[in-house]
Amino acid sequence: MLLSYFQEDLLEAGCDEAGRGCLAGPVFAAAVIFPKDYFHPQLNDSKKLSEKKRMELRPIIERDALAYAVTSVSPQEIDAINIHNASYKAMHLALDQLKVAPEFLIIDGNRFIPYKNLPHQCIIKGDGKYLSIAAASILAKTYRDEYMLELSKEFPVYDWASNKGYPTVKHRNAVLEFGMTPHHRKTFTVSRPQLTLF
Repeated sequence: MLLSYFQEDLLEAGCDEAGRGCLAGPVFAAAVIFPKDYFHPQLNDSKKLSEKKRMELRPIIERDALAYAVTSVSPQEIDAINIHNASYKAMHLALDQLKVAPEFLIIDGNRFIPYKNLPHQCIIKGDGKYLSIAAASILAKTYRDEYMLELSKEFPVYDWASNKGYPTVKHRNAVLEFGMTPHHRKTFTVSRPQLTLF
């Protein structure tokens, strides 16, 4: 069972990102604040849920949260500042947009750039431990998937409708055959020897 809060004294926001390991598309991040006594039995790490279940949970999260926000950082900025910094920036942007100010942050993963001197805790696999991080993972994932689905209509050969920009064999082969689009991250290289690794 996922826990509602890491600590009990301060209003807590959970943060997570989606799309860090992709060849194409922005990185998305979300921040979610739930009431302290909040619980939902189906909330879990987005990677453990079906696409249908994620989409069912998204409006529930948006309805029940005290505040939530979803933001993104472009492939061009990812190339300029690197994917780690872009992920942290996307989280900061999401926190900026919250309509309720958090007092404590819990971050999925093992690293974070401090935000406005707020206390925070990094939690490895936090999306499988805390409701607000799980909810943030679902929002970031579903909004990013929708974005990539729209892009795929313009660039169908890269199969983004299925792979969402992740480096599948079909996606990497398409990059080698057709080249990169403006939506690809130029700092990720694709080569033929790489194809044999997957």
